[in-house]
Amino acid sequence: MDMIVPEFVPVTGMVQEITSMRDCCSIMVSVLVSDKETINLVIDKDTVVVDNRRIRRGMRIRGFYDASRPVILIYPPQYQAVAVTVLTGENEDVTLAYFDRHLIASDNFLQLNIGRSTMVETANGQIYRCDPANHILLVFYSVTTRSIPPQTTPERVIVLC
Repeated sequence: MDMIVPEFVPVTGMVQEITSMRDCCSIMVSVLVSDKETINLVIDKDTVVVDNRRIRRGMRIRGFYDASRPVILIYPPQYQAVAVTVLTGENEDVTLAYFDRHLIASDNFLQLNIGRSTMVETANGQIYRCDPANHILLVFYSVTTRSIPPQTTPERVIVLC
């Protein structure tokens, strides 16, 4: 039986507004992704917020949602965030995907070469001592090769167990 692999879509932009939801345990973050386009991300107890950073107006963030999940048809679009990270460096890139046994992303967009300096951890910050292959990984990297798929030695990998 084939495993259904989720398709994670990135949303990158500047936080414009943060609104508490009715349950008071979730927030809606309005993200300006271009000069005219805003996307709302719902962050709740199931969302991985990297380093438990408090999201604030003016921060540049990247959030990911699962494109296979149903969404309500409203404008601006509103998605349930799976993971959110604050972007700090200009050259930093972040991706969320399922990586197979060869550490190739399910969309064939990236292959990982885990190096000695690569920090591999769980979502709660614990050291991950097993093979990260065949998991959903949040990958932080800056440089890739021009091969197909592009390869990188990431600075940090967060395994979503």
